[in-house]
Amino acid sequence: MATKYTKETYLYWYELMQLIRQFELMAEEKYKMEGKIRGFFHAYVGQEAIAAGCMTATRPEDLFITAYRDHGLAIAKGISVNSCMAELYGKATGCAKGKGGSMHFFGKKENFYGGHGIVGAQIGTGAGLAIYKLADAYEMPADVIDGMSAEAVHEGVARAVKRAREGDGPTLLEIKTYRYKGHSISDPQKYRTKEEVEEYKGRDPIHALLNTMYENKLVTEEEIKAINERVDAAVAESVKFAEESPWPDDSEVLKDIYVDQNYPFITD
Repeated sequence: MATKYTKETYLYWYELMQLIRQFELMAEEKYKMEGKIRGFFHAYVGQEAIAAGCMTATRPEDLFITAYRDHGLAIAKGISVNSCMAELYGKATGCAKGKGGSMHFFGKKENFYGGHGIVGAQIGTGAGLAIYKLADAYEMPADVIDGMSAEAVHEGVARAVKRAREGDGPTLLEIKTYRYKGHSISDPQKYRTKEEVEEYKGRDPIHALLNTMYENKLVTEEEIKAINERVDAAVAESVKFAEESPWPDDSEVLKDIYVDQNYPFITD
C-alpha cells in the first residue's frame, strides 16, 4: 500500500504524538498518585493526531489558540515539555510563569495564544488576532475530518489553510475525535461505559500511525525504539526540571494584570 507522505513526516507525527501521550500520562501520575500537580487538569490523551496533523498543514508563524484542553497543542507548537510540566507544577519556570496552570498555557514566541478556561472564550480572542477578516465568516464552507488520523487531519487542515492563504476566507472544520480520559481528572465518567472507551481505543491514533509505517516498511523497530527512548527521557527530564524549579515570587501575583506597570495596587 502506497502512502501519500514521506517517512520523515510519519516519524515526525509519531514522535510528536508519543511525546504528547507520555507527557500527559506522566502528568496524570504526578497529579493522582503523588499530588504534586493540583487544580484543574484536562488530559489530551487520544487526541494527539489533531495536534500532529495540524502542525504539518501549517507554518510555525501561524497563530494558534485553543480551549482548556491545551497541553498537546502547546507541545506541538514548540513549547518545551520542561516549561509545560513546570507550569503544571505551578513553578516560576512554567510557560505562564506558574500562574496559569493546566488551562492557561501560553507561548508568544511559539505563536500559541493560550488555552482558555471558559468554554468558547478562545473564539473571541482568536477573532481578535485577525479582526480584519471578521466579516468573511459568511458563506463559510465546512468539512468533517477523522480526528483519529494524522493523515486525515493534515489533509483537511491543509485544504482550509490553502483556501485562507489564497484569500478565500475561513473554513469551519469539525474534527471528530475521542478523549480517553474524563472531562477533567476528577470526572467519574458515569455518562459512558468502559466498553465504549475500549472500542475507541481500538482506533488509537498512535497505534494506527505506527501500523501504517510498519505496513509500508517506512520504519524499523530500532527506529521506533529510539524515538520511544527519546520521548521517555524528555518526559522524565521535564519532571526533574519542574520539581527542581523555584516557586514564583510573591510579587508575581500582581504582575501581568494591567498594562500600566505602576498601577496603584493596595498591598497592605
